[in-house]
Amino acid sequence: MRIAIVGGGITGLAAAYYLQEGARAAGISVDCTLIERDTRLGGKVITHHEDGFAVEGGPDSFLTQKPWGVELIRRLGMEDRLVGTNEASRKVSILWQGRLRTLPDGVLLVVPTRFAPFALSTLISPLGKLRMGLDLVIPRPRKVQDESVASFVRRRLGSEALDKIAEPLMGGIHTSDPERQSLLATFPRFSQIEQKYGSLIRGMLAAKTARPPSNSKSLPAFMTLRDGLEELTSALTTRLNGTRLALGRTVIGLRRNADGCYSLRLDDGAEVEAEEVVLAVPARDAAPLLSGIGPKLAERLKLIRYVSTATVSFGYRKDTLGHPLDGFGFVIPRKERRRISGCTWSSTKFDGRAPADHVLLRCFVGSAADDSSARLPEDEMVIMAREELRALMGIQSEPVLTRVYRWRDAHPQYDVGHLDRMAEIDLLCAAQPGLHIAGSSYRGVGLPDCIHGGQLAVESILRR
Repeated sequence: MRIAIVGGGITGLAAAYYLQEGARAAGISVDCTLIERDTRLGGKVITHHEDGFAVEGGPDSFLTQKPWGVELIRRLGMEDRLVGTNEASRKVSILWQGRLRTLPDGVLLVVPTRFAPFALSTLISPLGKLRMGLDLVIPRPRKVQDESVASFVRRRLGSEALDKIAEPLMGGIHTSDPERQSLLATFPRFSQIEQKYGSLIRGMLAAKTARPPSNSKSLPAFMTLRDGLEELTSALTTRLNGTRLALGRTVIGLRRNADGCYSLRLDDGAEVEAEEVVLAVPARDAAPLLSGIGPKLAERLKLIRYVSTATVSFGYRKDTLGHPLDGFGFVIPRKERRRISGCTWSSTKFDGRAPADHVLLRCFVGSAADDSSARLPEDEMVIMAREELRALMGIQSEPVLTRVYRWRDAHPQYDVGHLDRMAEIDLLCAAQPGLHIAGSSYRGVGLPDCIHGGQLAVESILRR
């Protein structure tokens, strides 16, 4: 069986690995080619090591509640490399009216689950707190239907909760505009809790009570690898001894032959023949390849929007900083009109991210509402980020390390109705035997989601 995987990010790498392992276990002979237009594998998973710093260019961790990331790491024999967040420093701040204010302890995303810290917090006004408390009596809708995150939070908790907490946190996780962001595609659990308990607060309290005791061996919510997430993509790459790698090559054409097989034309004139094709690339890149064999499918893929972002990381000598970095960092609501959307204090969040006498900070530039700042020239972006840190944290010192990563049109937007669009895309894709699509454009943007997408594509191939 000849298989072509287009895209060498985490989705394509996971697909190649699971294909190799699954075929070996089933006694199936496969001839797999992985084609990646870049000269390196890993996509947005990239860790830069310099002078004792470990700078993440893309994701810095993954959610363990979705099991596919941890499962893959365990299969690779890397469980001893797992590192959790520093829970003793687990504190997130939100900028409001020019001041960093701590998110009250016990607030889960946007839902308060502890009375005293929430009541004493200065982040939400007294009227705002009363409005959030009305969640306990507001009736659930009779019919479940998709709505924007903004609409849902306003309805259950009020506008203040949306503006100060949900927009920077829930929108920030997905780099999305909550006014357009699909609740069912990004935070389906909130809808499920509303339907089951009639209240987010009651539901979150019930879930909290049902958790295993703190002395059990449950994993931290977020984890990474000791030397950064690129450890995972590097380990996958070394395991692909049965996969042919075509790096620095771009697929510019895809056609279906009379015998039902596919021909992939590369930019150097070469052609790759395959019975099965996995397009592990963004929907915007898959669409033009499919315009000849599935024009309706291509049109539906074009409807998925993208936005640009960038990260600017700074390393400082700890004794010159003048700030305790006593938390994981801060996020910034859109109404504050700042030029960065947040900052992670990386060396506090995870051990091993900076030398002992240094610290590492990572600023986020660009948002779903306005990504123009992510398109600035690199030198202007660095100056802008330093000015923001000076204004918000009082940092005057010169960084000893500066690293910029820019992600142009790289973040898919799960707008309201995304799940309906995906259902149609799945039907159109099923009408093309041997064609599989996977990646962050479709059913989850996190690392575990992408791994699972590659895994599901392989399961479909092996069934066939």
